Amino acid sequence: MESLSIQKRLFTFVTRTNWILLCVAAILGSFFASQGFTLGIIAGGLIVTVNFHLLYRTLKRSLKPPYPASPGSVLFKYYIRFLISGLILFILISKGYVEAGGLFVGLSVVVASIFLATLYEVKKIIFEEAV
Repeated sequence: MESLSIQKRLFTFVTRTNWILLCVAAILGSFFASQGFTLGIIAGGLIVTVNFHLLYRTLKRSLKPPYPASPGSVLFKYYIRFLISGLILFILISKGYVEAGGLFVGLSVVVASIFLATLYEVKKIIFEEAV
């Protein structure tokens, strides 16, 4: 059961950090970058954060007993989200609504959150062993 609490704690940490990093990046972008770059940060961050939440919900429902979903249905939902995200990104870039650099920064929000969660857990393990 401890494994489940660790997973829940990590998910909560990553989810909160996603929103914090997105807000910080958007605020910094609004002060130091162009409007297109800032809109790219916001759009990319929203796309990746929403996708992260939807993936979590899909996996949570698919692994729930007594009727776990087939891997095919999980993959189908994943690819549908992937295609929709790709289409949105294509429209945002091709129509010039956002700058690609800002989009890249925004799309990196979840990766940065997961990296920070990993550092936090490693630090926790190292300091628990030292005590």
